[in-house]
Amino acid sequence: MDHLRKLIREVPDFPKEGINFYDITTLLKDAEGLKQTIDALAEQFAGERIDTVIGVESRGFIFAAPLAYNLGAGFVPVRKPKKLPAEKISVSYDLEYGTDTLEIHQDAVGTGHKVLIVDDLLATGGTAKAVVDLVEQLGGEIVGLLFLVELNFLKGRAKFDGYDVRSLIRYDS
Repeated sequence: MDHLRKLIREVPDFPKEGINFYDITTLLKDAEGLKQTIDALAEQFAGERIDTVIGVESRGFIFAAPLAYNLGAGFVPVRKPKKLPAEKISVSYDLEYGTDTLEIHQDAVGTGHKVLIVDDLLATGGTAKAVVDLVEQLGGEIVGLLFLVELNFLKGRAKFDGYDVRSLIRYDS
C-alpha cells in the first residue's frame, strides 16, 4: 500500500500545533489511486457474507457506498444528530475534549444482519466503538471494521478485542 500512502498529503501542525494531519483528499482526486483504494478495501472482505456496509459521517461515506456496491450489500449512513428523518437511536461518546453523538435509523439494521463498519480513519477508536454499540443495540452482527488509515500510536485498535479490524495504511507516528 506504499503507492497509496504516497498519495496522502501530510499537513504538519493541523488542526493545531504538534498534530500531523493525514489529508486523504489528494488520494481521492487521483482517479487511479481512488480505484485502487476501493478495490483494495473490497478485497479485504471479498467472499464474506455482508448484508450491510455502514459508513460513518462523513468521510466514511466516500468509501462505504462503493464498497457496498462491490460486495453486493446495502449501504447505511451513521450520521451526526438531526440529520436522519425517521425513527432513530443514538449514542454519545467521549472525545479528547468533550463528547459527540451519532445516530442510525432504527430500521437500518435487523437482528442477525451481517455488518461491515467502514471509515476513513482509526485513531483513538471512540467513533468506531460508538458505531459498534449502535449496530449491536439493533441486533446486528459485526463482521469487521475497515479503515483506510490507522494511526497505530493512538492505540484505537485496543478498543476492539474480539473484532476483526483491518486497515490499508498504518502510521506509527
